[in-house]
Amino acid sequence: MSTKSNKSAKTAFALMSALGTAVALSTAVVSIPAHAAGMEKCYGVSLAGENDCAAGPGTSCAGTSTSDYQGNAWKLVPEGTCASIETPNGHGSLEVIEG
Repeated sequence: MSTKSNKSAKTAFALMSALGTAVALSTAVVSIPAHAAGMEKCYGVSLAGENDCAAGPGTSCAGTSTSDYQGNAWKLVPEGTCASIETPNGHGSLEVIEG
């Protein structure tokens, strides 16, 4: 095998390895369920920028809430605990908190 073809083979192997790693990582992220078993969405309990998703107009998703305890931003919490979470605005809610 010539040096040139050996370098090409090494480069191809490196590229394929990188691609394989990227695919594996992206698949792992996609396969995590948005609503994990034993967890529930709890609105109004996350701090600014620490929500798991759904932060209303002008935001995209996780980490985009703009204020603490934002009523339309949720955080995953252990099932059955949401309503018992106390905040300066009251308690967590299983539904969007209006206002």
